[in-house]
Amino acid sequence: MAETIKRLNVIGGGLAGSEAAWQAAERGIHVRLWEMRPKQQTPAHVTDKLAELVCSNSLGSDLPARASGLLKNELRRMNSLIMACADEARIPAGGALAVGREKFSELVTERIEGHPNIEVCREEATSIPDEPTIIASGPLTSSRLADEIAALIGEDYLYFYDALAPIVRADTINMDICFRASRYGRGEEDEGDYINCPMTEEEYRRFVDALLSAERIELRQFEREDPNFFEGCLPIEVLAARGPDALAFGPLRPVGLIDPRTGRRPYAVVQLRQDNVAGTLYNLVGFQTNLRWPEQRRVLRMIPGLEEAEFVRLGQMHRNTFLNSPTLLRRTMQYRGRDDLFFAGQITGVEGYVGNAGTGLLAGVNAARLLKGQPLWELPETTMLGALAHYVVHADPEHFQPMKANFGLLPPLDPPVRNKRERYAAYAARALDALERFLSEHEAQPA
Repeated sequence: MAETIKRLNVIGGGLAGSEAAWQAAERGIHVRLWEMRPKQQTPAHVTDKLAELVCSNSLGSDLPARASGLLKNELRRMNSLIMACADEARIPAGGALAVGREKFSELVTERIEGHPNIEVCREEATSIPDEPTIIASGPLTSSRLADEIAALIGEDYLYFYDALAPIVRADTINMDICFRASRYGRGEEDEGDYINCPMTEEEYRRFVDALLSAERIELRQFEREDPNFFEGCLPIEVLAARGPDALAFGPLRPVGLIDPRTGRRPYAVVQLRQDNVAGTLYNLVGFQTNLRWPEQRRVLRMIPGLEEAEFVRLGQMHRNTFLNSPTLLRRTMQYRGRDDLFFAGQITGVEGYVGNAGTGLLAGVNAARLLKGQPLWELPETTMLGALAHYVVHADPEHFQPMKANFGLLPPLDPPVRNKRERYAAYAARALDALERFLSEHEAQPA
């Protein structure tokens, strides 16, 4: 009796979808890859090629002791198509991995279209197939498919715009200046749920002046045309422009907080809220912003206690369709309500080209393993890809925002390493060792 053909639909031909399709196809699964371009273009794409890079040709640092470099090395070890094509198309960029955009997309397209197990369907997917499926439709998911996803999961769990607040490493906050407390002592933790950065009036005025004069990022045309873009979530610099004390009576209001150093209420307070389970990352509450990233670093380090802060994510505001993944996904990238439905890429709440490709790899591997009756992969949390997957399903669902690869996601080292360069190298060594052990135990090579 002939073996039943195992078929998988992958919706979206970006980095995540291309990687997912490749991984499943390499494992003997027949893949139908849906890509609506060129029949239907997006506001950001200009070609019909798969894995088109729309914002930058840089895939971030390739240094082995950087978070982005570690993630790349993990993907290389797992036979990533995206990394293979990126390495072949790379151009000089110091310690970063930059690629020739056209060559990179051409390489990915050629290999996907030339794979005997992949059928590329140049049509818009307007519904979610009843067959095994990976949805990797990206930040500009078509309205019809977005409606289908919303109908499946509930409209309250699908977001169309990012308003990202900056995130800092907890161990770079100066706690000689900052203090833990909740307003009126109402927090769940005895010492307080928030880290508070107190400001004098002089510090506040200086900060607001810097905020108002800082250079901003221009919105893309289709974002400027959307009347709902900033609705209910204004950038901090827009709020500041409403008056000299707008922030002091808004997100920086000091009510219910006493600075233990002075015994008095500060003039203004910037609050930081824990962002991950381990308590190694904190986000600046209410600080969604459209300032340019170098300006953010300069201005935000004027906040008392953040003078030496290390930012693992800077603020931004842009159009982005993404799920409230902590309520919907498993670490395998499976939808909790349906075992044969996976999500991958930016729609899961992972930021960055390489992170998106990584979720595609994980979804593609697991979809193939599901179809073959094999145990699914849950990568160790000590790996960068495993930590990203852990974050998107374990973050606080009430405040969930997309995240890129960073060392703050990894469990602390035991024993701790004080020197930053040595600490990052230790994180990378531990991650690659854990990945090697995992792969040797879980049949890493494609069947």
